[in-house]
This record gives sequence, C-alpha cells and structure tokens, in this order.
Amino acid sequence: MSTETTRVDTRGVLFVHASPSALCPHIEWAVGGVLGIPADLMWTPQPARSGTYRAEYSWSGAVGTAAKVASALRGWAQLLFEVTEEPTAGSEGARFSFTPDLGIYHAVTGLHGDIMIPEDRLKAAVAT
Repeated sequence: MSTETTRVDTRGVLFVHASPSALCPHIEWAVGGVLGIPADLMWTPQPARSGTYRAEYSWSGAVGTAAKVASALRGWAQLLFEVTEEPTAGSEGARFSFTPDLGIYHAVTGLHGDIMIPEDRLKAAVAT
C-alpha cells in the first residue's frame, strides 16, 4: 500500500495594480519565494495612480499557491493586487484581492471564472 500523494497543479495570474517603485523588487522576491523560482515581473507605469507601477505575472504551481502568494503580499500597505487560481478536477478556483483600505478579499470561482457567492452572504445582503 502506497501513501504517496499526487501533487495537483493549477495555474493563475498575479495582477499588481499599483505598487511604489521601492516595493517592486520585494514583490518579485516574495512571489519567487512562494513559487520556488525567480519571478521577473515586467513593470510598467500605472497611469491611474501617479508614481506607481503595475505588472502581471502568470504562474503555475500546486493548488493553494494563490493563497500563499496573497499571504506573502498582503502586509504591504501601499500595494493593490489580485491573485487568481484556476479550478482543477479536484478543487475550486480562487481570487484574492487586496487594497490597503479594504484589506484582503477571497472569493471562490467557478469553472468559467464566475464568482461564487455563499448563501449566507446573500441572506445577509437581503436582510439589510
């Protein structure tokens, strides 16, 4: 009898919507640390927020990698980002969003990228 576990891979995208230039290398180090490979993001000026930069980074890794990336980045108060993770045959997808004012938000995503809203959240919205 084997007790081996099979790693299920998925993929996703890190969207850095706005970051001060001083944080850019730290973001690359943090993401690279989670993924176990160097993360070389292509930074471009963010026209919607003067003095900041934006980047997108496609990644692949084990299920749960998006949560690890979001956890690694959420401590920086001047950073706005999202991390997505595609669903697999054995797991749901995920989207993590972070803004300094609102904090981190997690949503489960369906097969086609739609946000799955839990029943309790809908009941609470209707009750108010």
